[in-house]
Amino acid sequence: MQTTRSDSPVKRFFKGVIIALGFILPGVSGGVLAAILGIYERLLGFMAHFRQNFKRDFWYFVPVGLGGIVGIALLSAPLEYLLAHWQVIVLWGFAGAIIGTLPALMRTASSHTPRDAADYGWFLGTLVISGGLLYFMSDLFGTLPANFGGFMVAGVLIALGVLVPGLSPSNLLLILGLFTPMLTGFKNFDLLGVYLPIALGGGLAMILFSKGMDYLIHRFHSRVYHFILGIVVASTVLILVPNPHAAESISYAGATWSTWLYSGVALVLGTALGYWMSRLEMKYK
Repeated sequence: MQTTRSDSPVKRFFKGVIIALGFILPGVSGGVLAAILGIYERLLGFMAHFRQNFKRDFWYFVPVGLGGIVGIALLSAPLEYLLAHWQVIVLWGFAGAIIGTLPALMRTASSHTPRDAADYGWFLGTLVISGGLLYFMSDLFGTLPANFGGFMVAGVLIALGVLVPGLSPSNLLLILGLFTPMLTGFKNFDLLGVYLPIALGGGLAMILFSKGMDYLIHRFHSRVYHFILGIVVASTVLILVPNPHAAESISYAGATWSTWLYSGVALVLGTALGYWMSRLEMKYK
């Protein structure tokens, strides 16, 4: 397949840089960004039918992957700094970005069939169960270590954020205590300790889950998206709730009136940004 000038390797590289936002920004989905940039369906098809046109699609996505690596390296340091110095304001902005995507996610959930009692059951059940599991995860299963295995789990979550537009993996990584260690590893270009396990976990998840996700979304579209909605709402609430069980939980100690004011502004701006991005996804999907 010949690449047109409008779809050149350079442009695909910069698409990868943009999609990297979905890997490290809570509230932003790599799948949404891939859909906006017009490569989501081809990526899902490539992963779901790995052996078909492998050579053509592999070389098509190489610039995208390189752009993603560069984007992560460039963005991780400033994001780590912001979280270290203005955690409350930044996390409220992230929560707003997730809230802004909820209307589009709800429309997507009922786009194939009308919402019914079973859908509400899936949503409420997932909301309660996932919220409880995430809040008490460290007590139930112990702390997830920031080592090779832990970062492979991070790679799996990042891959799911690409496979399922609207699902942001970074808020789950915050709750699991892997987000800041991941950013530090990205910033320090820790190839063997962070980049490699995340790439392995993400690659395995894409290969193993893409076909299944493709089947589930087509066969049980409404149920799957109401399940996703439950996880998204639960994880968003937990971003803003102090949790003594979570290493990277938000802390309101020392918060002043200006902190609350700027947090409110960040929430509004984040909501507007999330809503705008979800509208773009619906337009270009």
